Amino acid sequence: MTDITLQNFEADLLQASMQQPVLLDIWAPWCGPCKALGPMLEKLEVAYAGRWKLTKLNSDDQPEIASQLSQAFGVRSIPFCVLFVGGQPVDGFVGAIPEAQIREFLDRHVPTGEAIEAEEDLAEAQALMDEGDAQGALEMLQAAVTADPSNETARFDLVRALLEADLLEDAKAAFAPVAHQAADTITPHARFAALATWIAAAERAAQGLDPAGLQAAIAANKRDFDARFALAQGLFAGRDFTGAMDELLEILMRDKAWNDQAARKTYVAILEIMTKPAPAAHAAAPQAGGGLQMSGPSTVAPADPLVDQYRRKLSMALF
Repeated sequence: MTDITLQNFEADLLQASMQQPVLLDIWAPWCGPCKALGPMLEKLEVAYAGRWKLTKLNSDDQPEIASQLSQAFGVRSIPFCVLFVGGQPVDGFVGAIPEAQIREFLDRHVPTGEAIEAEEDLAEAQALMDEGDAQGALEMLQAAVTADPSNETARFDLVRALLEADLLEDAKAAFAPVAHQAADTITPHARFAALATWIAAAERAAQGLDPAGLQAAIAANKRDFDARFALAQGLFAGRDFTGAMDELLEILMRDKAWNDQAARKTYVAILEIMTKPAPAAHAAAPQAGGGLQMSGPSTVAPADPLVDQYRRKLSMALF
């Protein structure tokens, strides 16, 4: 348990919440309900075995922090607890509520033991991939999905790794539980939809393609879009992403809407596959003059010159 002040607000609350949820208990020495709530929170911190961290703030000693949080949540009384996740205040509760209600509150935001295990497996998989151990990384990704089937990052990485290893049937089996998210016509999951397009390309390639014959057909008729699209699917299945997009661009420059925009959709899927996810945000330091920034800055995916180049090509072809 840590006492929060202006001096350690960034390090012990914001930055700490990048690693695990942090609950801030705002209290005062004269507050009777605060004295009842405090020991209960300390007991629960132990019971959750490191899945979240408890911090405390004396509102009499640190009125600026207490005031800003109270205003942000529209709360005027204590005890008042605020949960920080990823460098931001995300939820809170007021009063010395029963233990069962506190557990319900925590369970909405605190990762399960399975989720923590999956994240550890993911980190190890990335380390193995960096070392060139693709088989070891694949095994760790499978372990991550087994530990936490709802972990979208783990499942995406697993399906991708299986496709890269030309294990199409295994990839399809790993993808099946989230296929409905890719097919959602209202709010499809962009990364899963990209995987579905990759799987479709791999299935087409598995049926048999004749690249030389397709190229000959294209040379004879540049508007043979069926041949060019089949060639692009083969290149996509073979992980020649830029080669596939070059062929798709040739279709788009001649007929943007061909085959229900199949060329555009496939091109966008390849860009999604190539785009690295945004990194975790880092909490911000207190503002100059003693002011307090309550959350870290938003983050974006790291720039990739190749991806940016092909995004510009797509924009030029469409507009």
